[in-house]
Amino acid sequence: MSMMMTRSLIASPIGPILIEASDLCVAAISILPGAAPTDVGGPRPGSIAAEAGRQLAAYFEDRRTRFDLPLMPAATARGEALRAAIAAVPAGETLSYGALARIAGSAPRAIGQACARNRFPIVIPCHRVVGSGGAIGHYSGGRGIATKAWLLDHERRAAERGELL
Repeated sequence: MSMMMTRSLIASPIGPILIEASDLCVAAISILPGAAPTDVGGPRPGSIAAEAGRQLAAYFEDRRTRFDLPLMPAATARGEALRAAIAAVPAGETLSYGALARIAGSAPRAIGQACARNRFPIVIPCHRVVGSGGAIGHYSGGRGIATKAWLLDHERRAAERGELL
């Protein structure tokens, strides 16, 4: 049995965000590096994609840092565990790959690979995972490191104002 996937697009301060979802779960979120594709519309009202768009918009408006969305499961139990470890990094804070690996009982390289494979940027906040000594590290969404820096600054500013929810 195959799931019918739909694609929808939302605008954000870091560029267009593409949401791929079925009626059951979000399959992927992509921060696009350039202009929005013209062949994708907005989410269908009442859909999971619409809810994902609403929650992401609330994040950019400093009204949300935690997400309550049904996400497509990771391919393995280990992948789910690493995803959960990344998701547990609090908004406005960062952890190094090594520190997160120690917490998750893993290796820094595995954490890096989980971040690189993350199909749900912002929702699973891999932007909060940084290199040793606080080096920003890598980021595959949007405009790469510039997008990661924007997300970290956005959360830091919200934390300083006491607006993180």
